Amino acid sequence: MKFRTPLARVRGLGSARAGTHHWWMQRLTAIALVPLSIWFVASLISVVSADHATVIAWLHSPLVAILCCALIVATFYHGQLGVQVVLEDYVHSEWLKLTSIVLMQLLSLLLAAICLFAVLSIAFRS
Repeated sequence: MKFRTPLARVRGLGSARAGTHHWWMQRLTAIALVPLSIWFVASLISVVSADHATVIAWLHSPLVAILCCALIVATFYHGQLGVQVVLEDYVHSEWLKLTSIVLMQLLSLLLAAICLFAVLSIAFRS
């Protein structure tokens, strides 16, 4: 049984199914952030009183570098998804909404790239 009117069926109006993907990505990144955040806080506590060379050696480890990169990617992607929902819900001017979303995504990408560059430059330093 279809609940759409004949005119809506002709126009092709209805769910674009894009919201489901957005919702799932937000939930998956939230689930990924739980163990990554716990690991990161526990790791930082273990090196809080260490000297600079020890912290650099800690981040030089491949496993630590990979987990830090995963944390950075998941954090910025999750944050970008959340801010996008807020902008879509509360900014009513279409041009301002679109501009804000694009600028927020570019800023998120730039900050994530800077963080990844910092981690990888330490991890691959010989």
